Amino acid sequence: MSKEVHHHRSHRIIRSFEAEALKKRPLSVKIADFFTSSFGTVTFLLGNVFIYGAWIYLNSGKVVWFYPIDPFPYSFLNSFVSLEAIFLTIIILITQNRQNQRDTLRNELGLQVELISEKENTKILKLLKKILENKEKYSHDPELEEMIKEIDASYIERKLEEQL
Repeated sequence: MSKEVHHHRSHRIIRSFEAEALKKRPLSVKIADFFTSSFGTVTFLLGNVFIYGAWIYLNSGKVVWFYPIDPFPYSFLNSFVSLEAIFLTIIILITQNRQNQRDTLRNELGLQVELISEKENTKILKLLKKILENKEKYSHDPELEEMIKEIDASYIERKLEEQL
């Protein structure tokens, strides 16, 4: 199998994994994701600049036909901006929490794949050693002997848990 085909398949697996996770989101998370993707745009920024600028201009007393409902220091505007900041923060935190959960699952999946790869590599090394021994071209190699030993993943996991 060529490297490109393998990369394409693994990319498809990851995309499939992500698509499944996106489908399973609760409605509240879908709404939060929609808002987060909307808030992170230049359009949203320009909309805020326009709305706040218009509010300040209209309430400055310079517009003859408009009676200021929120004169300087613009207390209503300050309250609105504070509420907007609170909601934006909560929505972004919801999205970040979900992203963290997805990253944790991806890391776990990556670890499992790496453990499988480690077992496969160890098996390949053992087979190569046997081939060399059968051809009588093998001389004791301490590095190879160390590499052939299977890794005790549970030992590594226990050590990591102790450190955390």
